[in-house]
Formats: sequence, C-alpha cells, structure tokens
Amino acid sequence: MEAVKIALLAFASAGDILGTGETVLEIPRSTTLAELKAILEERHPAFAPLWTRIAVAVNGDLRSDETTLVDGDEVALLPPVSGGSGTGNEGAAAELPVLTDEPLDPTEVARRVELASCGAVVLFSGTVRDSHQGRRVERITYSAYRTMAADRLRQIARRLESRHPGTRVAIVHRLGEIAVGEASVVIAVASPHREAAYAASREALERLKGEVPIWKREHYADGASIWREEEALAPHGADTRASQEI
Repeated sequence: MEAVKIALLAFASAGDILGTGETVLEIPRSTTLAELKAILEERHPAFAPLWTRIAVAVNGDLRSDETTLVDGDEVALLPPVSGGSGTGNEGAAAELPVLTDEPLDPTEVARRVELASCGAVVLFSGTVRDSHQGRRVERITYSAYRTMAADRLRQIARRLESRHPGTRVAIVHRLGEIAVGEASVVIAVASPHREAAYAASREALERLKGEVPIWKREHYADGASIWREEEALAPHGADTRASQEI
C-alpha cells in the first residue's frame, strides 16, 4: 500500500509516552486521525486511556477523528492544558512577541498598549507560587506548541479589541524554567473606560488557560515533578472559563 509521511509532534505527557517530542511517521495513504490513533495505541498502549483527553491538531488547527491525513501534514497531540478595531493604531499591540524564553518586564508590556485616548490601564502579572496542594514547589517548566500558541494568543487579543472598541490588549507568556516568584504571564489592557479594561483582562486570562496549547510541569522540593494537565484544549472562541489559578 502506498505510504505518506507526516510530522508527529507530542507535547507534555503525550511526549513522555511517545518517548520524543517530534518524529516523522510513515502511514498508509488516506489514513484518518482515528486510524492514526489506533496505530499509535498499538505501538504505545499507554495512549489507550488518554484519547478522550487529548486534542489533535493538523497543521495548527484542531481536527476531528474523521480528518484524512495527507503527505507532509504536521499532526500535534495536545493533552489538557495547565488551566484551563481600528483607530489608526490597530494591530500595534499584536506586534509585541507573545512568547518568550526571557524574563518578563510588565512595565514594557504595559507601555505597548498605552494611548492618550485610554484612561485606564489594567496590568495582570501571573507569578509562580511556592506551593500546590500542600507540596512545596521549587520551579515550573513551561512548554508550548509554539506556532499554534502564538497564533491563538494574537487571535485572543484581536478578538477582545474588536469586542471593546478603543481597547488595546497585549499578552506575553514566558516559556522554559521559571523560579518561584517570577512572572509566567503578563496581560496588559488599555481602554477609555475601566470597566472594559477589567473585563478584557479577565477574559484574556480565561481564554489563554483554555484555548492556548501551553503546558506546565511542576517541580517539587521532594524531587518529584508532574505535568499539570487539567483543562481540555478548546476550539478558539469557545466559551471557556478558567478553573485554576496561575
């Protein structure tokens, strides 16, 4: 049977099961996502109980099991994430990098959204806590499906700006190892009125935690570490609600 090759990406616990974060897989032509799952499950039985929790993206978009794969597709296995318009300046906030491996500077993020027409600036900084459910946390490692995560963060900002005229939104998330007390995400919202600024800031965080493929691994003082996979990844624009704190 004629075969095609796909790039298979696996994140967080899915990568642990696969034994790698990225590989090239040869599969029969016209294989569906459902059939791909069966192939992976046969090779890695630990996937079996996880398919109801794992979302699958093809070339950066969430797809159903009926999707047929073609040569060169990029398929990403996405476990639950760690949560859960124009005035002449349109799009300027979106130019700010949304993902970074460097320490975050909240003042710089806020500076990117400030406008003379905006009487309110709300700045949210989510920092790494020193404990979780009674266990002492030493650090957190954040990883992401970078292309999809960056695109979704920008879409969230644009959508909120469209819903709240005159409002500007910037969201920046840090990746890599982050120590207790350091910022993992900064959200800055500028608006002519404070109600819109508060509302957009809160919704930005809720949507980030439910829609953006970013995962965190908590490292504890006792030497153990776990992936915090708690909220199924939702299609962009779905009615998500943050169920966990940063």
